[in-house]
Amino acid sequence: MTAGRIVASFFGILLALAATGLVIGAIAVIVAFGTRQDGRGFLESGSYELRSDGYAVTSADVAIAPHPGDWWPVETVVDVGLTVTPDAGAVFVGVGPADDVARFLAGVAHDEVRSIGTARSDVRYRDVAGQAVPALPSAQTFWAATVEGTGAQRLEWPVERGSWTVVIMNADASPGVVVEAVGAVRVPFLPAIGAGVLVAGLILGAVAAALLVLAFRRPLAERDPAGGSFASTTARTAGAAAWPSYPVLIEGRLDEPLSRGLWLIKWLLAIPHFIILAFLWMAFVVLTFITFFAILFTGRYPRPIFDFNVGVMRWTWRVIFYATSVLGTDRYPPFTLADADYPARLDVAYPEQLSRGLVLVKWWLLAIPHYLIVGVLTSGLVWWTTDFNGGYGDSVLEIGGGIIGILALVAGLVLLFSGRYAHGLFDLLMGLNRWVFRVMAYAALMRDEYPPFRLDVGGSETPAPPVGAPVVAAQ
Repeated sequence: MTAGRIVASFFGILLALAATGLVIGAIAVIVAFGTRQDGRGFLESGSYELRSDGYAVTSADVAIAPHPGDWWPVETVVDVGLTVTPDAGAVFVGVGPADDVARFLAGVAHDEVRSIGTARSDVRYRDVAGQAVPALPSAQTFWAATVEGTGAQRLEWPVERGSWTVVIMNADASPGVVVEAVGAVRVPFLPAIGAGVLVAGLILGAVAAALLVLAFRRPLAERDPAGGSFASTTARTAGAAAWPSYPVLIEGRLDEPLSRGLWLIKWLLAIPHFIILAFLWMAFVVLTFITFFAILFTGRYPRPIFDFNVGVMRWTWRVIFYATSVLGTDRYPPFTLADADYPARLDVAYPEQLSRGLVLVKWWLLAIPHYLIVGVLTSGLVWWTTDFNGGYGDSVLEIGGGIIGILALVAGLVLLFSGRYAHGLFDLLMGLNRWVFRVMAYAALMRDEYPPFRLDVGGSETPAPPVGAPVVAAQ
């Protein structure tokens, strides 16, 4: 790879990472605005229990562009809200200048909120000791906004410059504060921010795609005029197997003899590959997103992007064949997207035309049955459990070991104690991985043919043709 291609790939990966973050962030903002706002434009948090054995619950000081040189629009652009429901009696909620609040609560026992987690009771405080008894909060004149009464009380405050503190007390200034609180914020131009960030992410993604295509495209001399990728061209000219019944070729050769114990550290040796693949898969996702629109409007998968994405899958297959999902060779995988002389090989037949309508549903709706199976194969049983705490539950995602990982571990243990790889396990692992990569290619919009519900075991999918017979790729 030339220096120019190395530079292009480096910046392409960085931009793909940035683009992915921007697109995910923008989608999160847009979805949050559509689902968490209260009808008046306020985005609401969950409900939290706030309590203090002292006289008040306060926030830490919140600095809003306190210095004259800080940038902040002159007009009010952000409103905050706080809905507080007392456990009993009347409650007082106020927002005041931090210095004035500090003087008001000087020597008064109270609790300052330091952090808030995801659970209702996941609140951390800083305990402030004191012996003084505070005056009635409603009698103070420094508050910027207040609300007081029994039942749920809603305070809304247009944000201003300065350092501010939120105070929650019993209205009669008695000790023992227990309330339920829901925070809210309203930014009038938040949807526009989300749309702008989304556009910026798509532009960065397009630039990243161009750089990556420039970095990894093959020279014209290596391209296959017959429509297959470089790997398939090499296979045909070498007289290897033709395309199988499904146009995704996954092959592996058990590279015996294998070391008894090397598989125990292969995952560690493969860390450089894992790091590079993390960035390559980010680029893969961005490029597939771009390809979605290309297929929708033209019915074609851009060939340079196709070659790059197949290269990422090919690289991934070599690494997991070596280190995690098969353990079928001790040869260290090469750092390349291109086809290589290696015991694990992957290729996908390039489609000349793809359905414009099918691209809208195949990657999510039609693939759901396969996703369920692949989920069991790769990450095991996935289920939701709920831990109830005082009537409030926190959902927790639990993931068990996948079938492929468990069988690969068994194969490694058999190798460790017997010195031989169980051939039956190898054939089964090849079939399971073949299923996963077929679904991966389908979900990545590379083919319109629905993946078969079939376990094609063994290292090779199709028998080699008779000697002297022409080998033609299935179209």
